[in-house]
Amino acid sequence: MRIEAPELLAALPRLGVERWPGTALAERTYFGIGGTTDLLRIRDRQALPELVRLLRDYGIPSRLLGGGSNLLVADGELPWVVLQLAPLAPAVQIEGQTAWVDAAADLGATVTQCARANLGGMEGLIGVPGSVGGALRMNAGAYGTQIGSFVREVVVYRAARGVIETLRGEQIRFEYRHTSFDADDMMLAVKLELVAKPFAEILHTIRICNEKRRASQPLNQKSAGCIFKNPPGASAGRLIDELGLKGFRVGDAMVSDRHANFFINAGAATCADMLRLIDLVRERVRRAYGVELEEEVIIWKA
Repeated sequence: MRIEAPELLAALPRLGVERWPGTALAERTYFGIGGTTDLLRIRDRQALPELVRLLRDYGIPSRLLGGGSNLLVADGELPWVVLQLAPLAPAVQIEGQTAWVDAAADLGATVTQCARANLGGMEGLIGVPGSVGGALRMNAGAYGTQIGSFVREVVVYRAARGVIETLRGEQIRFEYRHTSFDADDMMLAVKLELVAKPFAEILHTIRICNEKRRASQPLNQKSAGCIFKNPPGASAGRLIDELGLKGFRVGDAMVSDRHANFFINAGAATCADMLRLIDLVRERVRRAYGVELEEEVIIWKA
């Protein structure tokens, strides 16, 4: 979708918003898949309520883009514009055992910066791609660590009411790959309370986690991480692997031969290819085990 209203275009610089017309989301998602639309990069967080109100006044739907790591986007010209926070500097501000982190900050870089201040606990998240805001939304986790365990406050734009609020950690429900945030909430910043540890100890754990990832995940291929959530008491990847589906493909959308719950774009896969692969694998698992796999990847259909 292209923004064409002159009055709206004229208001964007005043709001600290940069418009990048005709942005290909295939270049901004880890899958390398996605159509084109206008991208609005937001520098002034306090301008969000007015920006969204203006978009609604002009009948322009919008969606919120984080780091693009856990996202499958429809092909072609998209029927909405995309809002994305521009990174701020400094992205992380540390005081004692707490860290205020901008939602646009890279998650891995945040873990590393906190580690250098002798603050640990989140070592397992070092290799989880994407932004801190995206990690908050889905309660990202790995190797027994979930980001929700460290959250003490979140500054969030609540689109349903057009306001920016600060929520305490106990006001937010963090579950396995799920939180109680509304679908159109936009994370702006988070206060984390971490664990005091020597840097050398944190670094040792980080290296162990990185070695495990390199041994088991297709890190150098276009992927959105795990496609399905693990069902209760089971591993989605193991179920898919036991069915001999590693390497199974639809067009250039393929089940990774390293980790069966990672689907990769092996060339020029389309969103339609990936959706068809997801449906076929889910049906095979349902028929074989009676298990209904739930997607972990976020899907934006046009």
